[in-house]
Amino acid sequence: MKALQFKILFFTSFLVINFTGITVNSQTLEDGWISLFNGKDLTGWKQLNGTALYKVINGEIIGTAKTETPNSFLCTEKEYSNFILEFDVLLDPTINSGVQFRSNSFKEYKKGQVHGYQFELDPTARAFSGGIYEEGKRGWLYPLSLNQKGRKTFKNGVWNTCRVEAIGSTIRTWVNGIQCSNLIDDLTASGFIGLQVHEIYSDVSRVGKEIKWKNIRIKTNNLEKERWASDPEVKEMSYLVNKLTEHEIDKGWRLLWDGKTSKGWRGAKQDYFPESGWDIKNGELTILSTDGAESTGPGDIITEKVFSSFELELEFKITKGANSGIKYFVDAELNKGSGSAIGCEFQILDDINHPDSKAGVNGNRTIGSLYDLITAENLSISGRSKQFKGIGAWNKARIVVKGAHVEHWLNNEKVIEYDRSSQMFRALVAYSKYKNWPKFGQWPNGHILLQDHGDTVHYRSIKIREFN
Repeated sequence: MKALQFKILFFTSFLVINFTGITVNSQTLEDGWISLFNGKDLTGWKQLNGTALYKVINGEIIGTAKTETPNSFLCTEKEYSNFILEFDVLLDPTINSGVQFRSNSFKEYKKGQVHGYQFELDPTARAFSGGIYEEGKRGWLYPLSLNQKGRKTFKNGVWNTCRVEAIGSTIRTWVNGIQCSNLIDDLTASGFIGLQVHEIYSDVSRVGKEIKWKNIRIKTNNLEKERWASDPEVKEMSYLVNKLTEHEIDKGWRLLWDGKTSKGWRGAKQDYFPESGWDIKNGELTILSTDGAESTGPGDIITEKVFSSFELELEFKITKGANSGIKYFVDAELNKGSGSAIGCEFQILDDINHPDSKAGVNGNRTIGSLYDLITAENLSISGRSKQFKGIGAWNKARIVVKGAHVEHWLNNEKVIEYDRSSQMFRALVAYSKYKNWPKFGQWPNGHILLQDHGDTVHYRSIKIREFN
């Protein structure tokens, strides 16, 4: 029986190789799993970008760090779309690494730079192993600031077993059996798998440090049967544009902007949507540049509905030197004169090129801040700066209000937390530009507002859920 089984498995592997027309180092294992590494050599793999050394010793692929080279990637010659990938990894605790999947390298994109999803391998105190980073493009998609339990599962100095499930737009990861990420994203459907040796620049102390991989296997068929149950405590994070996932709908989310029309929105000082100055095109809601002043163009827009306890999430993209904001608890009946409508503000700003970042007190007018009141800083990961992806890139903003408790999140990391009913909050208001508005920020409900500050800023994927 054993001899017959061996012949069947060998024949299956032979058929796979000849059917694809690619010479790959794959061996069919039990239940349809395919081994991507034969334990002897690097047949079926190719190196891209950097020149770090990859070798095979004792059935392990070993990557070795070197100076004066960019990130190096040992990549499969074959590409994969929907799959479950498993591998074991052991890395020196002084170097960062990762495993690429659904990744690509095109001559026309940054001269062939490898780009795509990456299973992060992070031995530092940040502890983001199992998080999902997009190499060469959008950066962090699922940092483990979203999953504190996941930060504790990777172990330095020993072998770790890792798993990636990439099925349709759903991407989930595990380290040592503990779920780390739960991402929904449909930007890239297929690509190669790559083993990264991260650049170490000119740090000679890390020359020769090693990352080791073994037991690399993949499954591409009958995936539903093989899927692991998702941990309900691991937050789903979606990057679908102007769409909701089934999970979001079940949790009470709805689109606050439909991506096509002005339905549900009006001018803050009008009973209709501005006839010009706000552009709706290609799934983006854009305030167009005028003179860089506050509400001197088409004006702010607000939701027709008011909200009290809620979670609001959206994406924004700024232009150089731009200023805007997301306001909440807005009273549209106040300030009928010049300037913006009155409410608490999640500041949106180019901190480097706009002078307002130097105004206020201790940076309380910078991006993510509670404007003119509380300065944004990274509250999720100690010692880590707040994460802004830059001009021309899409950034996520999230505002969570549960009664008096309020949080601001920038790119999935908390940057503000306060109690709007507290004595401290009232004291901050008393020394701010809002001091002349009675009970500012403490009203039971209000509109949500997108600000016209005279600069071009884009918004999309605006969604909300309300709490009882």
